[in-house]
Amino acid sequence: MRGNAMKFVAARAALAVALSTGPMAVMAAGGVLLGAAPAIAKEKEAPKGGTYSKEFIAVAGPVQKLVQDAQAAKAKGTPDAQIKATLGGAAEAVAKAEAAAKTGQDKLAAGQFAVQLGGFLEDTAMRSRGVKNMIDSGLLEADKIPTFNFYLGNFAYASKDYQGAIEPLTKAIQGNVSEDAAAEMLADSYTQLGKPAEGIAALKMAYDARKAANGTVPDNWYTRAKIIAYKAKLGPQAIEWSTLEVAAQPTSLNWLGAGQLAREFGGFGKEESLDLGRLFLRSGALDNDKQFVAREFIEYVQAADPRRLPGETVKVIELGLSKKALDVSDVFVSDSLSQAKGRIAADKASLVGLEKDARAAADGKLAVATADAYLSYDNPAKAEELYQLALTKGGAFDMDRAETRLGIAQLDQDKFDAAKASFAKVGGVRAPLARLFSVLADQKSKP
Repeated sequence: MRGNAMKFVAARAALAVALSTGPMAVMAAGGVLLGAAPAIAKEKEAPKGGTYSKEFIAVAGPVQKLVQDAQAAKAKGTPDAQIKATLGGAAEAVAKAEAAAKTGQDKLAAGQFAVQLGGFLEDTAMRSRGVKNMIDSGLLEADKIPTFNFYLGNFAYASKDYQGAIEPLTKAIQGNVSEDAAAEMLADSYTQLGKPAEGIAALKMAYDARKAANGTVPDNWYTRAKIIAYKAKLGPQAIEWSTLEVAAQPTSLNWLGAGQLAREFGGFGKEESLDLGRLFLRSGALDNDKQFVAREFIEYVQAADPRRLPGETVKVIELGLSKKALDVSDVFVSDSLSQAKGRIAADKASLVGLEKDARAAADGKLAVATADAYLSYDNPAKAEELYQLALTKGGAFDMDRAETRLGIAQLDQDKFDAAKASFAKVGGVRAPLARLFSVLADQKSKP
């Protein structure tokens, strides 16, 4: 036994083998097949864990032989089931090695044995103990620890031990582990435990770590966070993640979804719905298939109101008709179009007088109304001037609405920095909408 033990000490490089003999686990929530663990490099000379203890050396030889024999059989093409049949005493041998491990070197080797033999035996608990021992050895390189915590959390997650998965997966994410599935597993573990807010926070932690490292955030993180938030009716989180998503992936469908979530959880009234329609128009959200945007065109027309903003109403209806999202045979559509067209001439003619009165008024209320009219007729320069006047004068009007529309007028003139400054001042129910407009301004500012 002593000779075998000494041979074990001399052959430490033989321990630098793959951690597993097959795939780790299939992520239950996403169906993602996770890869096998990588090979472990030979530990440094004079490791901080010290040398092997005599107690460990006394039991390590037989375990190493089991590993070596199994690997040799695998290399020869021996079927896994046949290899497994030769490992009848492996569980007991591994348990002895684990019990005898005292130093860091002992724990590292015992852990490798457990992972390797656990793979052949298809014993997840053994493999999990092995990874834990390797982490606890203190001999893993710092940049490898997040990955090993991921393995540990993955084993727990695959066994539906969601509580047990949380700590190692959290540590993995805090170390910005490269495996994208870690964040989703952690989020799902919290969700399975009835803690959806904590699950979303875990994804945000992963998002922040990835961003800080200038890495790429996978699309699945946005999707999973939105789904968790939507099902749990966590409005602020749903809006936050849809805004993050559209900033990273500004597709027409993402813009549509982001706006719809802002409306659903934002408590929008008619005025907010009008500006949401304007966001959809400017972001390309209305370019989606007619089945997705028909409702949005109708809501936009209702919010604009042919009696109040006839020019914008006509523009929206004609766009909807051109995209076949609206049908002229619809009585609401045809009546709204007819009413709006009949009012445009008189409405435009009144603007000069309204502007004169607005400039002479003691407060900014009339200036806001006049600016609204100019904005609806695609005259953003005049609208900006009057919104600025209104905000300077003050008065009994919705400041957040005025700042939102000032930003829209500036956006329409490619004054992107000014627009973002205006949107940043918006609070209350309009804040999510303003943030989306700010994202749009940022995107349009880039060549």
